[in-house]
Amino acid sequence: MRPDSNWIDLQLRRRGLTDARVLAAMERVPRELFVPAGERRRAYDDAALELSHGQTISQPYIVGLICASLGLAGGERVLDVGTGSGYQAAVLAELAGRVVSVERIPALAEQARRNLDAAGYGARVEVVVGDGTLGLPERAPFDAIAVAAAAAQIPPALEDQLAPGGRLVIPVRERLVRVERTVTGGRRVRPLAPARFVPLVAGVFTPTRC
Repeated sequence: MRPDSNWIDLQLRRRGLTDARVLAAMERVPRELFVPAGERRRAYDDAALELSHGQTISQPYIVGLICASLGLAGGERVLDVGTGSGYQAAVLAELAGRVVSVERIPALAEQARRNLDAAGYGARVEVVVGDGTLGLPERAPFDAIAVAAAAAQIPPALEDQLAPGGRLVIPVRERLVRVERTVTGGRRVRPLAPARFVPLVAGVFTPTRC
């Protein structure tokens, strides 16, 4: 069951997230449809929740911070790296023009597609199985890239896929950072907040057989 809108005030607005479009988007997306059935009573807790394959769905505040830091106006092409359950991709779909989300674990990608369909976002988010560290060069450039896994350093491939003026928000080790590609080809990097994520792993997951 969805809580009343107090969670927006308690978890987001009071912690400094004031972007009205992001707050409205997060109120519209039914987060309970993106968590495992056994965890739905905790869907709006101020905490990350476990998914299968050792992955997580980020806490609402972190999703809001990532989305607000991308500075989306409504018509952008966005790459979402680390689909997980599909929740962040759904929020991004409320804020941008087109969202492509890449997930390295095929089973999670398939579940995310089902979640997005159930929540009404299936036509607005494309989920692709692939190596998120490489991005999707065939779809580049992107106006914004959101990464939901921690890298040891900013992946050059993702920076290269930003359009001039594009923004990348990514956890580097244990800090969320925002990278902006300038119109002259340079970069501006700004730290945002401490954050803990599962690691960004190269390659596509292949199940082992006994």
